[in-house]
Amino acid sequence: MNETASTKTTELGVVEPEVVDVLPSERWLIDQSCRQVVLLWYGSAVFWLLLGSLLALVSSIKLHTPGFLADSAWLTFGRVRPAHLSTMIYGWASMSGIGTMLWLFARLCKTQLAWREGLYLMALYWNFLVALGTFEILRGNSTGVEWMEFPAWAAAPIAMAFLVIFVAAWKMLAARKTKHLYISLWYLFGSTMWFPFLYLGATILIQTPASTGIAKMATNWWFAHNVLGLWLTPIGLASAYYFIPKVIGRPIHSYHFSILGFWTLAIFYNWAGTHHLIGGPLPVWVVTVGVVGSLMMFIPVTTVAINHHMTMVGNFHVLKSSPTLRFIVFGAMSYTAVSFQGSLQSIRAINEVTHFTHYTIAHAHLGVYSFFTMVSFGSMYYVMPRLVECEWPSAKLIKVHFWGTAMGMTMYWVGLTWAGIEQGFAMNNPDIPFLEIVSRTIPYLWSRSVAGTLMTVGHIAFAISVWKMLRHRGASASVPTLFNTTRFRWLPFSRAEVQS
Repeated sequence: MNETASTKTTELGVVEPEVVDVLPSERWLIDQSCRQVVLLWYGSAVFWLLLGSLLALVSSIKLHTPGFLADSAWLTFGRVRPAHLSTMIYGWASMSGIGTMLWLFARLCKTQLAWREGLYLMALYWNFLVALGTFEILRGNSTGVEWMEFPAWAAAPIAMAFLVIFVAAWKMLAARKTKHLYISLWYLFGSTMWFPFLYLGATILIQTPASTGIAKMATNWWFAHNVLGLWLTPIGLASAYYFIPKVIGRPIHSYHFSILGFWTLAIFYNWAGTHHLIGGPLPVWVVTVGVVGSLMMFIPVTTVAINHHMTMVGNFHVLKSSPTLRFIVFGAMSYTAVSFQGSLQSIRAINEVTHFTHYTIAHAHLGVYSFFTMVSFGSMYYVMPRLVECEWPSAKLIKVHFWGTAMGMTMYWVGLTWAGIEQGFAMNNPDIPFLEIVSRTIPYLWSRSVAGTLMTVGHIAFAISVWKMLRHRGASASVPTLFNTTRFRWLPFSRAEVQS
């Protein structure tokens, strides 16, 4: 069960925070304090992942076969697509991210989980809001504002939930037993502090008369871009900074690099959203600020990429065996790719081709899925055995999960990126009829449905594993379930092994 390493010191004589261990008994108590709460957030997240995958397949098929399920108003593309988006962002991504965040806060602060009863009730409350919001979207009551499709009345209750999580995080941070703020804590606390204000601000400006006209449009893209950049990205990077050193047993390459990456992300990302409005009816300076902010993102992304790569040097062979490391390194590499791609597409000459095409859809999935979701999968493979005290039931299911999602996502990104470039050049040519451009994209839309099917197969394999773990039907092995595990030692595990 042990994928971890012991405490190490850098060449500069500095004890790196991400690999500092606590006493086994203390760590076991911390995990037990998180158990019910984190498992509820995780289990709920997997439910929304399956529902979101089903909605994604339905909406994808409709793009190349418009008559599919066309007799029901509830299943029209305009309702299914935003329902898919909302269940994946607020259901799967947010709930799995919060589960990992709470566990990391407790582990890194060396304190038991704060407000356990409140956070447990908050998970039930969050599920209720996502279920009701999704129902209202399918019923036809969407706001039509991308990434904020839930009805306007849901904004305040959702913001209140974010504030509760922020207060719980603050309580653990204030009660921490170590003076040093680990880099993962910087990112985690940043996300809990930024997003409630971001959500409330966007809600006030979009859902009330506080702003009018194009100001609402600019706010929409400011918010949508920051959902990934200031909510999901910090959680994903905090997880990568924690789990990569943990699994391979060495400290991060440079703590100073990681701090530089954090502060430059905090300063520059907030300004990048308006590059999506190039060519729109906005003052030029507003768009230019977005372009500059996007290009400045090369700084934090490069520092993170160097840090992750140099930490992994000499340990790439561990990717053959560790599910946690393989999923998280896949996600970390995708973070570098999607960030460089996002910065480049903010350049006006490139944006003229890629804007309003399938290229943007591929880019968004590279960020939310290939980066954040793969990191979330890897985090759950590490955390859950320590909470349920048994191992993952099957290495084969983990293989189906990884290869289904990795191959599906690669096919998805390649197909839609190529389609978007071809589509963009064609739309800029006035001699090509629009209907002909649409017809040219149909083969790529079929590849999108095939890719989505592969990813869904992986999700089903993962859900089976999680279901067995929650029912304590995992492998009671004294060794972890690895990709190259040929047989298990079906021996009762000791408490000391579980704590490691």
